[in-house]
Amino acid sequence: MAFFVTCVAALLLVAGLLGYPRWQRWRRSRVQQQPFPPHWRKVLRRRVPLVARLPVDLQLQLKKHMQVFVAEKTFIGCAGLQVTEDMRVVVAAQACLLLLNRPGAASYFPQVRQILMYPGPFVVNRSHTDAAGVQQEQRQALAGESWSQGQVILSWQDVLEGAATPDDGRNVVIHEFAHQLDQENGQAIGAPLPAWGDAQHNARRWKQVFSEAYEHLRGQAFMHEQGLLNHYGAQDPAEFFAVVTEVFFEQGRALAAEYPALYAELCGYFKVDPAAW
Repeated sequence: MAFFVTCVAALLLVAGLLGYPRWQRWRRSRVQQQPFPPHWRKVLRRRVPLVARLPVDLQLQLKKHMQVFVAEKTFIGCAGLQVTEDMRVVVAAQACLLLLNRPGAASYFPQVRQILMYPGPFVVNRSHTDAAGVQQEQRQALAGESWSQGQVILSWQDVLEGAATPDDGRNVVIHEFAHQLDQENGQAIGAPLPAWGDAQHNARRWKQVFSEAYEHLRGQAFMHEQGLLNHYGAQDPAEFFAVVTEVFFEQGRALAAEYPALYAELCGYFKVDPAAW
């Protein structure tokens, strides 16, 4: 009898696991069928001017993705911040840019369970080993951070500033959610997994193009030469991918002119062409 009960329980578990994706697709479809809230349109016009630059079809896609994102993600206010609907909309609009035209990738950042919002830059303690091998504790003020444990931490002040200027190549939401894409394969290494079914992605070519551009930025940082890309991206390949993703969406034409091969790889990965917006 115990064996029979165990078998039935196992079958029910398997059935549940197999049925969950279908139920999830149905639930998301129901959310996307709802009218886009008029108040959200006002928030986008006022807070996220980049959306107005998108072609109409991409604007429609973005709004559908936003509805699912807001419905599924848990926002938590920290340090006394009260998270409002407007805040959720502003974050969702920028994060969902990374999902456009990528049906196989529209799993809505499956590892992200919580988005923690601070009023402004938040302070963290970091261990650092200096050149002499001595470990030191450092306090840093951050605008955002992406954790592999399922959290994205954001400074609301920096979220607003990044959204308000859509052509400066600085956007903390895009940066941190680019890290989430990169972390889907277990560790952020600057080589995110392509969307399921993307036969055009060439991992060897990606590595070569990104390595060359990364070394170029490291050289600029070493010589204190400021080019298009922020020197922050010279820290490691993961930060490089996040930094170039910011520039890709906000300064597509400039990136295409200065790093054409890099821009082509990003177009192939994200399935959009911001230089044409």
